[in-house]
Amino acid sequence: MKLVQLTLLLGATLLATSCQSKAKKNILPELSDTTKATVDKSQKTEKLTPQQLDKYETAYFASGCFWCVEAIFESVKGVKEVISGYAGGTQKNPTYEQVGYGKTDHAEAVEVYYDPKEISFTQLVQVFFGSHDPTQLNRQGPDRGRQYRSIAFYKTEEQKKIIENYMKALTDQKVYDNDPITTEVTKHTIFYKAEDYHQDYEKNNPNNSYIRNVSVPRLNRFKENFGDYLKVDAH
Repeated sequence: MKLVQLTLLLGATLLATSCQSKAKKNILPELSDTTKATVDKSQKTEKLTPQQLDKYETAYFASGCFWCVEAIFESVKGVKEVISGYAGGTQKNPTYEQVGYGKTDHAEAVEVYYDPKEISFTQLVQVFFGSHDPTQLNRQGPDRGRQYRSIAFYKTEEQKKIIENYMKALTDQKVYDNDPITTEVTKHTIFYKAEDYHQDYEKNNPNNSYIRNVSVPRLNRFKENFGDYLKVDAH
C-alpha cells in the first residue's frame, strides 16, 4: 500500500478512541413517540431513484449505530446515497427490535452508493476506519453487543486485499498502540434495508438526545479530520 493512501487516516484514527459519548450504555438509542411518523419533508433532500442508483457501485460497512454511520458516509464526496440496514447474519428479514436487542447475529450496517470516478473503495475504507474505534470488541461507544461490532464487507478478492492491507498498515504503524483491531473482514452476501424511519435519522431528528450527544459529536470529529473528503454542502 502506498504511504500516501495511509497518511490522512493516521492522523484521524489517533483520535478514534475519544470519538464516542460515554453516556447511555446497554440500551437501544431512544425512539420518541413521533419517530415513526412522517418526518418534515422540508428537511429531506431529493432522493435518487433505484434506477439512478443502479449506475453506481456499492460498499457495505458496520461500525456501531447506523444512525451515526449513515450520517458520516452521507457527508463524503462521491457518495450518492447511504441506506441504513442489517447485514452479517443469517436470519431473514430482521427487524430493528430483533437486531437491536441481540436476537439475531446481524449487525447494524450501511449500504453506500458511490461513484468510483469520484472516490475509490480504498478511500471509503479510510473513512470507515477513520470514523470509529475498530479496537472495541462488540461495541462502539455507548452501544454494546455484537449488533454494534465493526465489520468491513468485501465483494471481490481485490476489495478483501485492500481491507486486509490497510489493517496491516494500521497495525504496523501502531495507530492504536498495541490494541488489536477487532474488525471482521466478511464477504458480502445480503443486506436488509432497515425500516423507513431509520433512514436519514440524524437529519430528520436533530433534537433526539442520542443524536445530539453521540451522533453529532462523532460526525463533527470525523469532519475535523477528513475535511478534504467532505461534500461542499455537508451539514
